[in-house]
Amino acid sequence: MTQAVAVTLLTGFLGAGKTTLLNHFLRHQADASVAILENEFGAANIDGALLEGGEGISVVELSNGCVCCNVRGEFRAALADLLARRTAGELKFERLIVETTGLADPAPIIQTFFVEEELRDALRLDAVITLADCEHIARQLDEHPVAAAQLGFADRILLTKTDRVDEGTREAAITRVHRINPRAQIIDIVQGECPAELWLDLDAFTLSDELGLSPGLNIVRAGRQGFEAFSPLSAQPRSWHDAISAQLFEGGELDLKRIGAFMEQCIDQHGNDMLRYKGVLAIGGEPRRLIVQGVHKVAGFDYGSPWGEEIPRSKLVIIGRYLPVDELRAGFLQTQE
Repeated sequence: MTQAVAVTLLTGFLGAGKTTLLNHFLRHQADASVAILENEFGAANIDGALLEGGEGISVVELSNGCVCCNVRGEFRAALADLLARRTAGELKFERLIVETTGLADPAPIIQTFFVEEELRDALRLDAVITLADCEHIARQLDEHPVAAAQLGFADRILLTKTDRVDEGTREAAITRVHRINPRAQIIDIVQGECPAELWLDLDAFTLSDELGLSPGLNIVRAGRQGFEAFSPLSAQPRSWHDAISAQLFEGGELDLKRIGAFMEQCIDQHGNDMLRYKGVLAIGGEPRRLIVQGVHKVAGFDYGSPWGEEIPRSKLVIIGRYLPVDELRAGFLQTQE
């Protein structure tokens, strides 16, 4: 059976630096065998013409629309066409990068890889990478709900243009972005200079036992990396209120039927507002961790590694908007044995 092609979804608001990141990748990966699916809102795809493609690079452009709305059919057809040309030997690529327009909500794009049967086995969504323009992210979040959605869906966030702002603006941007999505690692980069290993081959959609909040910021400069710890979110004042935020639910050992009913109810009633969620749950009488992971109403469940000597403890993180948090927290606690 042919191995599924890894897909990286590259998103971020207009001008965040997606094309700059891609060009840095292409310049430093001379042997890359990659297809890039470009989308731009408008009749002319300017970004595609700006990519510095080489022999192993195939660029496919979708124009005059947005892959998340009126040309979703074209998006699915483009993916199917890429796979057919690969099978026929017309194109050779080992990975696919989908760069969305800065106006795109990632949700329907992500769901395409899980609900379309003809694509599900051939393509494996690896991760959602969101770029955030430090210079303009505050205004974008205030004025455009899709900017927060792009951050909420991210597995990794690349903070760009930090060299163009003062320290106060940078700190405020980091704090706000981290509050929206504390699960995603944030990486401070300049001019698209980010090592490929920091945003490719992350296996973010593989069910795993890991469920941690990002402890700090990675800083990449001239190929070198540094680390800057985050301040506690509870200690940080704010003068803004974003509809999207992350909520952590914690408990002890849970009853399997009750937690199953709770998750089913959550997904049914609030799935449209649950952007990303993941849980590592302790089930009474079960030595293994129960892993749950989902996007909106598309969810997966599986058992992971055994608890061993570790005290079983249940944790569920939901990144969502307009959720009845107190009601959900009470319901979660009622699933305990």
